[in-house]
Amino acid sequence: LFVGDSFEFSLIVFGDVMPSGKKEHVVPSPSADLLSVRDLNAKIPSLRIMPMPADANVHGDVFGGWIMAQVDIAGAVVAAQRANGRIATIAVNSFTFKQPVFVGDLLSFYTDILRVGNTSITVRVEVFAQRSRIGAEAIKVTEATLTYVATDENRKPRTIPPLDEGQETNPAGLFSSSSGQ
Repeated sequence: LFVGDSFEFSLIVFGDVMPSGKKEHVVPSPSADLLSVRDLNAKIPSLRIMPMPADANVHGDVFGGWIMAQVDIAGAVVAAQRANGRIATIAVNSFTFKQPVFVGDLLSFYTDILRVGNTSITVRVEVFAQRSRIGAEAIKVTEATLTYVATDENRKPRTIPPLDEGQETNPAGLFSSSSGQ
């Protein structure tokens, strides 16, 4: 794959149907691929990490597979919390490498839950790189949409519980009580 390329996988959901009349939090896609560090720090990342030399090729470019693994982890954080338990990745719906990632970039992974069905959760993950510690901007390097399925102790699909009254998502896609507890 080259920078700017995207690929798509077919989505397989285990008989999942959105409950009729029930809507969950839907987040519009941000339009900016370049954010100020101040704006970026106002958001809550699901994951923040700095790639090391072992994560890159001899030229210092971070392996796409390493980035994919981190995206999956970031998406799984919010999916597992929303599912209230075990989840499994069932589809990478889309994945685009927009810019290269280098050793030493500070990567911030931001997540939004796009859809919650009976057994599955679709999550958008956007990755921004802060190229230098004193840099004033962070650039979007990767964006992806993944689908997870909630599973029981036998790793079979299970129903996702409804949100408790007063429970809402925060900017990281994580859940909290509206009373602040």
